[in-house]
Amino acid sequence: MNDIILSTSTLPEPLFGLVNAEKVRINKTGGVITMTPIKENIDYIDKLYGLCADSGLTVDSFLEWTREDKEHGE
Repeated sequence: MNDIILSTSTLPEPLFGLVNAEKVRINKTGGVITMTPIKENIDYIDKLYGLCADSGLTVDSFLEWTREDKEHGE
């Protein structure tokens, strides 16, 4: 069975109080059901902001590139 990701707000109250995360991963292996809290890490967003920091890429030049791509059918 594939893992299922659920929001903890959908869990019954006794389970909701035990979980310290916004989402849980549910997995069934054999006859055992495992519920693992998912701690989301958003540090990758900060890294993406700095991805082109020294490139000189501006919003205007990016928009121009996308317009050109659309004109050429890419």
